[in-house]
Amino acid sequence: MSDTPNSLRRLVDKLAVESEPGLTSAQLMLTNHDLKPVEPERRQWGPWNFVGFWIADSFNINTWMISSSMIVGGLSWWQSWLCVWIGYAISGCFICLTGRIGATYHIGFPVVSRSSFGIWGSLWPVLNRAAMACVWYGVQSYIGGHCVYLMIRAIWTSWDRDTIPDTFSKGSGTTTADYASFFIFWLCSLPALWFPVHKVRHLFTVKAYFVPCAGIAFLVWAVVRAGGVGPIVHQPAKKQGSELAWEFVRGVMSSIANFATLIVNDPDFSRFAAKPRDALWSQLLTIPISFAITSFIGIIVSSSSSIIYGGEPIWDPLDLLERFVDDGGGAQRFGVFVIAAAFALAQLGTNIAANSVSAGTDLTALLPRWLNIRRGGYLCAALGLAMCPYNLLTSSNQFTTYLSAYSVFLSSIAGVMIADYYLVRRGYLEIKALYDARRTGPYYFTHGVHWRAYAAYISGILVNVVGFAGAVGTEVPIGATYVYNLSFFCGFGVSAAMYWALCKVSPIPATSDRWMEVGGEIDDLRVAYDDQSVGRESVEDVVSGTSVKDAEKAV
Repeated sequence: MSDTPNSLRRLVDKLAVESEPGLTSAQLMLTNHDLKPVEPERRQWGPWNFVGFWIADSFNINTWMISSSMIVGGLSWWQSWLCVWIGYAISGCFICLTGRIGATYHIGFPVVSRSSFGIWGSLWPVLNRAAMACVWYGVQSYIGGHCVYLMIRAIWTSWDRDTIPDTFSKGSGTTTADYASFFIFWLCSLPALWFPVHKVRHLFTVKAYFVPCAGIAFLVWAVVRAGGVGPIVHQPAKKQGSELAWEFVRGVMSSIANFATLIVNDPDFSRFAAKPRDALWSQLLTIPISFAITSFIGIIVSSSSSIIYGGEPIWDPLDLLERFVDDGGGAQRFGVFVIAAAFALAQLGTNIAANSVSAGTDLTALLPRWLNIRRGGYLCAALGLAMCPYNLLTSSNQFTTYLSAYSVFLSSIAGVMIADYYLVRRGYLEIKALYDARRTGPYYFTHGVHWRAYAAYISGILVNVVGFAGAVGTEVPIGATYVYNLSFFCGFGVSAAMYWALCKVSPIPATSDRWMEVGGEIDDLRVAYDDQSVGRESVEDVVSGTSVKDAEKAV
């Protein structure tokens, strides 16, 4: 019995990830290799890697259907497409604002948030983002499973959910064939989670070549079969006046809301940029162009479907491909197989970009002693499978509505982060202090929590909370609905303004009176209190714990 505690301790030590020697117990809850600033050897993302990343991310089922809700809501095709251009152009600006922090200081979202929310206060926004990523991983994997279902059915037409004996209940939201396809997609996704983030860029490069070609082939195939582009391009808007204007606003905001999670966690990828400018124009231009092209293809293909099969347009490309399998021969089924495989790859890339890497990074920040990005990614995958995502996608379940409306909470986080970096600190961060759990650290604030950030965060939520209740089915005043139609801007603007005002009234430490980014000198930073040496002496080591004037002298 006396050996049991020792055996347990040895097991715990064996499971622990590699960490820098000399760290205190508190620091072991703040850092590991994946949370530290990225060293120069791993800064391998150039501008074309970011271009490939966003082209790859744009070609997925959600983006394909992004304009459908707008057209169904009463906009004409060109008005909905204009919403996509405007919405994603604005999203690109927000992405570049948060991405610059990671590209300059080579730190991810969990560490960036410590400067604004506090060393321990940052755990709440990180937990929020991690939970959302795990849920979305399961949902996106189930959609990827539908792609696998089509691939198998294109080979064996007997693979049919209507003929294969069903072992699931009628109200479960899935069938035996669908669940088997989902599990195959989930299982085949696991090897992709093994690769480190700085090398996973190669997957996005492959996806950026293969998936757009398949999407264009799908477009040509549908238009040729229909003998034209279909009736949608000739339909006028169904609404006029103020109703049309608000529908247009909702279309723009839905495009931005679709990007809310990526806006917050773009530093998780941009920190691998070789230079800060590599993550600027490559993202600012590629995001609106690639997402607009994908949405345009979705509009034309769906419009063509109403001629091919009659009736209402088929907005889900997977449903349309399933119709192609039903009425086609061997050559047509081969085409469906290739396009479905492209969509499966698209879902895989999107799941890694938006969910697994994000969840892995966030979970690493929650338990850095035992988790790294790889382990966090696999934990995210396990949770995504265990949550039975098909239950969330049933027509009677409003959970997906809650997920879509969650941008209300993320916009407040983004508002605080951006105001902290650009308006309050003016680009100046003491990197070593972001891993300092001592009360004397500039980011410790009050018991490790920054009350100004939380006051601003809650203010940004409160301005939208009534409209949020209306979005999920509660009767609310029309004014609250109008405010909620601008939810991201309202949440972002209120939280950013409140944070800036509170920091003006009650100043915080480690700020600069002029623009001063000192991330260019970061090398292999060591954060142990008793080890002040680094591979190459960095500005942060020189200025940590000093005034900004002394820091300027050091620079």
